[in-house]
Amino acid sequence: MEITPILDRDSGQPLYLQLYRHIRTLMEDGRIGAGARLPSIRQLSAHLQVSKVTVETAYQQLIAEGYAQSRERSGLRALPIEKAPEAVSRNSASNKSIYRGNGSFASSSAREMPPRTDSNETERRENRGALPMIDFQYGDIDVERFPLKAWRACLHHALDYDLREVLGYGHPQGDAELRAELARYLGESRGVHCTADQIVLTAGTQQSIALLCRILQLAGRAVAMEDPGYSRVRSVFADHKCAMFPIPIEHDGLSIAALKASKTAAAYVTPSHQFPIGSVLSAQKRHQLIQWANEIGAFILEDDYDSEFRYQGQPIHALQALDQDGRVIYLGTISKSFLPSVRMSYLVLPLPVAEASLARLASYNTAVSPLLQRAVMLFMREGHMERHVRRMRRLYQAKHRRLIHSLQVHMQDRVSIIGQKAGLHLLLDIHGKQRDELIALAEAAGVRVYSPAPQWSNPAQCPPSLIMLGFGGVPEQAIEEGIRRLAAVWFN
Repeated sequence: MEITPILDRDSGQPLYLQLYRHIRTLMEDGRIGAGARLPSIRQLSAHLQVSKVTVETAYQQLIAEGYAQSRERSGLRALPIEKAPEAVSRNSASNKSIYRGNGSFASSSAREMPPRTDSNETERRENRGALPMIDFQYGDIDVERFPLKAWRACLHHALDYDLREVLGYGHPQGDAELRAELARYLGESRGVHCTADQIVLTAGTQQSIALLCRILQLAGRAVAMEDPGYSRVRSVFADHKCAMFPIPIEHDGLSIAALKASKTAAAYVTPSHQFPIGSVLSAQKRHQLIQWANEIGAFILEDDYDSEFRYQGQPIHALQALDQDGRVIYLGTISKSFLPSVRMSYLVLPLPVAEASLARLASYNTAVSPLLQRAVMLFMREGHMERHVRRMRRLYQAKHRRLIHSLQVHMQDRVSIIGQKAGLHLLLDIHGKQRDELIALAEAAGVRVYSPAPQWSNPAQCPPSLIMLGFGGVPEQAIEEGIRRLAAVWFN
């Protein structure tokens, strides 16, 4: 279980009290059920970057008021509480933001990485005695630590269910029990407010965007997108004849002034970890962005990729957590925290949009296997997913530290590091150098690095000295060797 409140250190309210009230609300809302085990004091203090005393004091308050009980060898567990009368949903049909559309649906491939060089090239290099290739491919993850034994058991157990369910076409929105698990997980880890009925499973971010183009009837309409921004999403919008408005990125996120001038029907954003720059949308701009959407009736398409992996500062809640009027559509994926081969992403639709789309969703078949959906549900329900994400956080944090340290040792002030606070990639500004030459020199030294230029709407506008490095799939022991080789050929 993850608990991720927004702690305001400048409010004058003690942090322990903010944390206590957040957990109490989760319990009263039923998002932390009776008997659920709360994170240990050590785990939660490390996750939130607060003192152990803060967490312990919050927990003691919960115990004192009868919300939780400490059990020997079992940790702190939530106690049953009498539910208060259910409040009206923030995305209820009574809200002013009622969507009425008549879209149909189309499929799109999952988020893909740029094409690699000939896969036999590494083998040819090694056959002729060259250095083994170290590939800083962005988007790759480390699959060596994946709990295969637990995953096999979940796959096997999935076949114990009604075969008509797991071997058939499945529910148009996806497995109901998996959607319930996702709703719980997103509420705990990202502060996302939703029910299972608001979630639609897709086979990747590109399919999510294609589906939204149909649901929101965006064909031929103006759509704003961060510039730079994920090129394959831009291509999906183009395929649906959307008029694209590139919005420049400032030090604290996308330009709100440029967004307001665009007069668009929707905006695709990556507020928690801008791709590829890595910046975080400031709190002020988050509120301004939602205010913009409310004022003109636009939708915000929030892609929360890489949100699980943050290395500096407090965890950041999703933009959707601030949305009171159903203007934010949340896009997520389990590819980075689970397995890319499963190709499973999801949309969280505002309730009015979800309700208005029910009839049309009946004709939509997700490309995600119902058997895999049920197995992922079991993987989450049995706690394997949260344990795996915690392990991968530690692993990627270690790789991130190794990469930053190696850059500081071997390249020193000859490079600037951009976007190092989160995610599985960063950008390097190689002072006084040209990207094409840098990539060629790296390849000759047995290292692959990448150009971020395709992520600009006009690639020529990408600074010529920028290089993209992904580290998720690189063995930790190979990271420093790769950086050492790069420094040797780039600066000597």
